[in-house]
Amino acid sequence: MILDRVKPLSAILEAVEKKGLPRTLGGFQLMLFGIGCVIGTGIFVLTAAGAQKAGPGLMLAFAIAGAVCIVAALCYSEVASMIPVAGSAYTYSYASMGEFLAWTVGWALIMEYAIAASAVSVGWSGYFSGTILHEFLGITLPPWLSAGPLALGGAEGGFINLPALVIALLVTWLLVIGTRESAVFNTILVIIKVTALTAFVVLTLPQVETAKFNPFLPAGVFGGFGSGVGAVGAAATIFFAYVGFDAVSTAAEETKNPQRNVPIGLVGSLLFCTVFYILVAAGAIGTIGGQPIMGPDGIPFPAGSEELARQCALPQYAGALVCSDEALAHVLRQVGFSTVGNMLGIAAFLALPSVILVLLFGQTRIFFVMSRDGLLPEGLSKVHPKWGTPYIVTIITGSLVALAAAFFPVGQLADISNAGTLYAFGMVALAAMVLRRREPDVQRAFRVPGLVIVGPLTIAGCLFLFLNLPIEAMLMLPVWSLVGAVIYFGYSRSRSHMAAGVVEVHEPEITELEPDIPGIADRGRD
Repeated sequence: MILDRVKPLSAILEAVEKKGLPRTLGGFQLMLFGIGCVIGTGIFVLTAAGAQKAGPGLMLAFAIAGAVCIVAALCYSEVASMIPVAGSAYTYSYASMGEFLAWTVGWALIMEYAIAASAVSVGWSGYFSGTILHEFLGITLPPWLSAGPLALGGAEGGFINLPALVIALLVTWLLVIGTRESAVFNTILVIIKVTALTAFVVLTLPQVETAKFNPFLPAGVFGGFGSGVGAVGAAATIFFAYVGFDAVSTAAEETKNPQRNVPIGLVGSLLFCTVFYILVAAGAIGTIGGQPIMGPDGIPFPAGSEELARQCALPQYAGALVCSDEALAHVLRQVGFSTVGNMLGIAAFLALPSVILVLLFGQTRIFFVMSRDGLLPEGLSKVHPKWGTPYIVTIITGSLVALAAAFFPVGQLADISNAGTLYAFGMVALAAMVLRRREPDVQRAFRVPGLVIVGPLTIAGCLFLFLNLPIEAMLMLPVWSLVGAVIYFGYSRSRSHMAAGVVEVHEPEITELEPDIPGIADRGRD
């Protein structure tokens, strides 16, 4: 019963045939697009959390996460090239494995988007408090206004992360009234981010001391099931720094010679980002050190935990990388480049709100597609008569995002978001294999070479990283999925359009999904 109601692929592709896109992108253009989509939030806000989990082994963690992304990206490309419609992994699953599994993917994506937006809000708060308020205005927010409470893993004396709460609510308000970002503005933000990180690498690498990398793996490669530490545990967390590459896979329809250029764009952009991330990690750790603060049992204190917060409050850890809320700007200040560090902080301050906006906007896409299929109440996506935006779901989502940002630390939020992302990516790989067998004759602009190997590798890689998340993050996915299953069998299944025999696909016009964000892909983090 749970594997029934597979949406006919012909019905989904009918909408695509009405609006074919010209093939204009080459491999190099696709690679640049991928770099712009990927580089940003994770490297700005998760460097400290990653170092606390793995120490210098953070560099190995970036390589592990990048490798999983490469095989997942290839699977995404094949499915996206044959089903280039809104809904992403949710739609792919509906066309291959049926309604229930599609529901679980869509439900996981809803969690992923919301939690990721909360994580970025917390990351923005660190740069706002450290660079804008402290460095430029001489204002120091008290801990009870700049971090979540101790019971939820915040800093010493934390009560509420007020800047994170405010920025999440502000972005929600902008989405409700119908803000638009231009492609030019987005391009400027990408240039700012890449320039800032390049400056960081250029200034820090000459000052690297090899002694700072010893021991290289203080917590080992595997920290143990559910511990979330070690190089693999850090990889499971900083996987967040790569998400956005799947936006490149959706461009297969617009790519010249996709069989050649799609893998060049995907693998090239991910390899570039991986090397770039490793250089940034080397510069940060090799200059001021990045050894984790160990507990009495010889295992690093959990990132964002009460125990770590207490250690970071001690004088000897005042300048530690793992204790910083704005890691990269902090490193530059510590090595004598305060002005450049402040400029990098400003770059993050300017760029991160647009990421929050894209994540919240992307979630409205998922809600629209699921409500369009009858799986969620249509009232959730009711459009405001004046602003033309899905204001009800935007307000609900934005409020929950703001509350999570106010009380949880960035590392925990990223781990929970990654749990949903890894599930979705694994399901896309499964969808690629199912569709290759079930729909072998459907045209594919790109076919994964050796899918029989790449597909299982993707699923194994996603499962591998999932099992190395902290136990709390791992448990969040099945709990969230159980809630979703109750909703599906109690409400959605009986109201599904498929249950009523309605299979036609209406691909929404862009005006139905205001606000439009030209130049920014739905699933990008940047």
